[in-house]
Parts: sequence; C-alpha cells; structure tokens
Amino acid sequence: MRLIITSAVLLCSNFFIAQVKQDTIKSENIEAVTIVAKKPTVETKVDRTVFNVADSSILAGNTTWDVLRMTPLVSIDNNDVVKSEGENVTVYINDRKSVFTGKELKEYLKSLPADNLMKIEVITNPSSRYETTGQVINIVLKKREDEGIKGSVAFTNTQNTKNSQYSNLNLNYHKKNFTQTITGSYNDNTNVSSLKTENNLFQDNEQRLIDMQSVYHGKMPSVSSTSELELNDKNNIGVIFEYFQHKSDSENNSVGSVFKNGNPFNTYSINQNEAAKYLVLNSNLFYKYYDKEKNRIFDVNVGFNYNGDRGDRHYLRNQSDLATPEYTRVFEDTQMRNYYVKLDYTQNLGSTNNTLETGVKFDFNNNYMPIDYFGYSSDILRNRFSYKDNLNAVYVNYSTKFFEKLDVRFGLRYEYMTYKLHQENDDIKRDESYGKLMPNALIKYTVSPNFNVSTSYNYSIWRPWYSEFNPFELPTSDGNFYRGNMDLVPNPNHRFTMKFGVYKKYFLSLGYSFTNQDYWTDYIPEGNKLVSFPNNFLGKSERYSVNLNTNQTFFKNKFNVNVTVGINYQDNSDFNHRNSLNTKDYITNFSGSANFTYTNLFDKNINISGWAGVYRNNNGNSIGNTTNVFHNLSVTKIFDKIGLETSLQLNNIFLRPVFDRTTYSQAGTFRNINTSDWYGASLTITKRFGNQKVKENTKTDVEKNQGGGK
Repeated sequence: MRLIITSAVLLCSNFFIAQVKQDTIKSENIEAVTIVAKKPTVETKVDRTVFNVADSSILAGNTTWDVLRMTPLVSIDNNDVVKSEGENVTVYINDRKSVFTGKELKEYLKSLPADNLMKIEVITNPSSRYETTGQVINIVLKKREDEGIKGSVAFTNTQNTKNSQYSNLNLNYHKKNFTQTITGSYNDNTNVSSLKTENNLFQDNEQRLIDMQSVYHGKMPSVSSTSELELNDKNNIGVIFEYFQHKSDSENNSVGSVFKNGNPFNTYSINQNEAAKYLVLNSNLFYKYYDKEKNRIFDVNVGFNYNGDRGDRHYLRNQSDLATPEYTRVFEDTQMRNYYVKLDYTQNLGSTNNTLETGVKFDFNNNYMPIDYFGYSSDILRNRFSYKDNLNAVYVNYSTKFFEKLDVRFGLRYEYMTYKLHQENDDIKRDESYGKLMPNALIKYTVSPNFNVSTSYNYSIWRPWYSEFNPFELPTSDGNFYRGNMDLVPNPNHRFTMKFGVYKKYFLSLGYSFTNQDYWTDYIPEGNKLVSFPNNFLGKSERYSVNLNTNQTFFKNKFNVNVTVGINYQDNSDFNHRNSLNTKDYITNFSGSANFTYTNLFDKNINISGWAGVYRNNNGNSIGNTTNVFHNLSVTKIFDKIGLETSLQLNNIFLRPVFDRTTYSQAGTFRNINTSDWYGASLTITKRFGNQKVKENTKTDVEKNQGGGK
C-alpha cells in the first residue's frame, strides 16, 4: 500500500511540474487574443458563497452528497447533520425546500448524480423569503436548453471495507417550448463501522464500557420527473414527481461491561438485526410569471409529500445476572404527510435600485407513529403517537441602493404555528400555538471597486423534529434506551455578521451569535438502565467566529484553488453554570477547507481535483476530543469523440476519520468514539449522448446582486 501511495504522489508531482513547464513556454508573433469569460470555482457574495461546479472535474464519480461535503464553509458530523460555519442549515433544491433532514437527507442526495449539478449556494445571510432555522444551502441543478434528446449514464464501483455499486441515468428532451427531464439511480452499498462508548455516571460511581460493531447494507432506487411548458415568453407551468426508496438491513453486535465504585458489576452482549424500508413520494405543481423588462416575478407552488418509514428490529440480550437470554422486538410504521401552498412575488419599485419581495406559505403536517413493542414476556405494548401542525407564514423584503455605493435590504417574516401531540398509551396530550416575528437586515457599502464592507443581522428559530417529541421508550443497539420529550420548546437564535471583500479575491467574515435556551441530549439512570433523551437547557451560549476565504487561479486559469480557514470561540460559561455541567466554559476551534482543480492536463483532456477539510465536532453540551481531516483526490480522463469519461477517486486514504466526542450531563459524562469506512477507491465510467449545452436554472439576479437572497 505504501508503494502504491508513494508512486501516485510522485506521478502527480511529475504531471504538475511538466504542465508548469508547458504553460510557461514563451510565444511570439501573437496577432490576436481571445478571452473567454469563466466563472471562478468559488464566488463570495455579500449574502452567500457560491460553489460553481458545472464545469469542474470534481463532479466525476461523485454524488451530490459527496460534492456537498467538499463545499466551502460546509461541514458534516458523524450523525450526518449538515452545518455551515458550525451552524444548522436548511437545504433547498432549486429554491424548493427539501423534505429530508439528517440521515434521510444524506441518502437522498446520494441518489442524485453530481453530474446534474450547476452550483451549490451557501447562503449565510438568508432573506425573509426562506423558511429556515439558520443558514441555507441551495442546490441548483442544470437545465438543458438544446433541442432533441440528450443525457448520460454512469456506473461507479467503490471499494472500502466492502464493495458498493452505484449507477444513474439522466434523460432530457427539449422541443420548442416543452422540456422533459427524467433522472433515475440505483445504489447498492455496504458500510462497516464501530463504536466505543465510555459512560461515567456520578450515581454509585458507575462506569459503562461498550464496544459495538455494525454492518449495514442498503439498496436505493430513485426516479424523478420534471415536466415544464413555456406558455409564452412570460408564463411557465410545470410539474415535478419524485420517488425514492431506501431498503436496508443491518446487524449490530455489542459487548458491555458495568463497573460500580471500581468493581465489576455486570456484563452483557446484544445482537441486533434490523430490516427497514423508507419510502418517499413527492409532487409539486408550479406556475411562474416572469416579466424580464419590468422585472416582475410571480411564483405559485402547490405540493404534497409522503414519507413512509417502516422498521422491524430484533434484539437478543445475554446478561451475566440473567439465567436465560432476553428477546425484544420493535416494529415501527411511521406515516408522514405534508401539504403546502406557497406564493411569491417580486418587482422593482420605480427603478432597478428598489426591489420589493413578498409572499405567503400555508403548510400542514400530519404524522403518525405506531410502534409495537414485544418485551421480555409474551405481552405486546402498543404505542400510538400522532403529531399534527399548521405553519402559516408571511414575509416581505425591501432592497434599495443609495449613492451607487450603499446597498440595503430589510426583511420581516411572521410565522404562526399550531401543533397537537398525542401519546395514546398514557393519554398524554399537548395542544399549543404561538407566533414569531423574525426580522433581518443587510447593509453593504462599496468603498471602491476593490474594497467593500457589509454587515447583517438575522433572527431565526429552531423547532424540534416530530419524532423528538415521542416519549415512548425504546432500546438502542448499544444496550441503552432512548425516548423523546413532549415538553421540548423552540429555540431562538440571534446572529450578527460583518464581511470585508478585497480585490474580489479575499474575504474576511466576522460573526457573533447567541441563544438563551436550547435543547440537547440528556441522560438519566433508571435502575440498571441508562436512558438518553432530548431536554431543554436554559442558559446563554455565545459564539464568535472569524473566517478567511480566498480563490486563486494560475496557469491561464487551468489551476484553480480555493482556501477557507476559520477560528471559532464559544463562551458556554453561563450555559454550563445554569445546567451544572462540569465541562469547558470556553472553547476555541480551528477549522478549514481547501479544494483545487486542474483542467486539461497536457492538453489531453485530463482533469485533476482534490479537496481537504479540517473540522472538530462541538454541539451544545457535546465537546469534540479530536480534529478530523477529510480528503479526496480524483483524476478524470475525457474522451470527447465518443462522449466517454473515466474517473478514479481516492477517499481518505492517508488519514481515516474518527468521531470522538464527550457529552456532559447532570448525570455524568458520555464519550463516543465512532469510526466508519469512509475511505477507499472508486472507479466511474460515464457515457454522454446528445448536446450537453446547459443554462443556469435561476429565477432572477435582482436580489442576489443587490444584497438580497432568492
């Protein structure tokens, strides 16, 4: 293995040196020069950072999830939670809010081929248009504009601990004013991971050591269809259908030892097998009116989303103080239904310097969680939990410009929420409603063509996920237990930023945010059981951040490099004191990411790309113990004449990620060390057919150029 790695490094070094020599050869008698405009890989704007990947070799052999992990400012923790600058995000796809979160979002984005990506926008200062709890990530897909049928088919084989396969098909048909796009994929993957847990409880000076090994196998077919009809140059209608299925089976084996006051107390082993099926059906009917001359836009979106989550888990527990093994079975069949209507209107007021944007949204959720619990006896405990909510929102944004140098945007969003919870076993109910007014503002001053400064304020709110309310207690694969909490409350967040731009290449961002309450994981011992649950934590937590970003091009724009480095400082002294948490009051973290692309090496249609990210996991009352370095290197060869691409990708081959963090609670400290096979090599073969010309799928640049956010 060392020989292979060393040879690869030397080979890449020779390629790079040879190309530098070739690009620096002097040329004489030049009669004319043609300049072709090309967007930089990373653009930093006043309210967002844009990762332009449409023409990047970074797409080859990757899924949309892989490219999202490589996006500047973005980090993903071991629970597959996506964050931007360490803060929670809401993911949009083509300006449409995704119904997925957490692990479901990961699996869905893995089903979308990166070849379909136009760009990824990290909107650090979203306007009131967005229904968000913090920052926004908008994934923009390509839109074909040429006549006829075109598309691509790709096959990927990945080798890490086990072997996985991935394939996708893209078809597009465009004729005059009608466009039909169909995307399909199939993923058959196997993952191996391990978890070591060290739980130290204050009660009886108890220590629990757990070692768990897991093997996961999943199959994911998906199909999406978009039909769009241009009625005339101002009116478009269309419909989107999406089908996604995730069928999986997994096996977890855990071994645990319990000590009290330093003396052995108990040992146990658990074997868990699970078969699960996750099904998603989405539909969206849309109408768009766009008057380019007067810059008036009216969007109508009506949609229905259905999620079905079925799981059948079997536990077999052997314990030293039990004469016979204990058998437990848990069967779940969650049904989630969402209905929404969304209207958005934008227009200029008097001149292009004044823009008004307003809109409303009506959103309804009806979720039902039936669980059948087969315990140690023959009795069956049936849990029925329902969650219903209605979120109505109205917003307005106003953008203007003064003295040709001062851009201003003010926004206001009002949300009114009603929700009903019912846990039938104990007949526990909760029926509440509340309204929230969420202002935001953004001001940008252009001192000169090479220097500008901006500042912003955003108020947002984070609401609990429906399943986090369910108080029904269930076993986990490591031998402990989990339950939700019906008393969870929404958590507000205030965020201030200041950004400096120099020569359109260097960007310095300063951030400050705070919250006075939040909910995080808590623990409580109940007899011999250890139960985790989400709990409300009061207390002020403050976060300060400094981020520096630069994008550079070399060798006649063939070599592009983007680097982001950051420092985060967190003051949890009040938070820890009020919740009696014996942990660090002040935390300083360094983070960073870098990606590079080199196109057309030796003028032979060979592209090289690489990415590295340095992150540390800190979340509320959980502190990261290690800093992870993720990295990726890929080489792509394009055969233009036959429309073929081959790509070799190496993932985390030098350092393998280990998620090591400790959670602090009034009950004790809980350390988790998680390793997964996020390493290995992938080979992708892509065949393209038809005209591959694309255009950017965007609604308007009015607000984006003047400090707004679509």
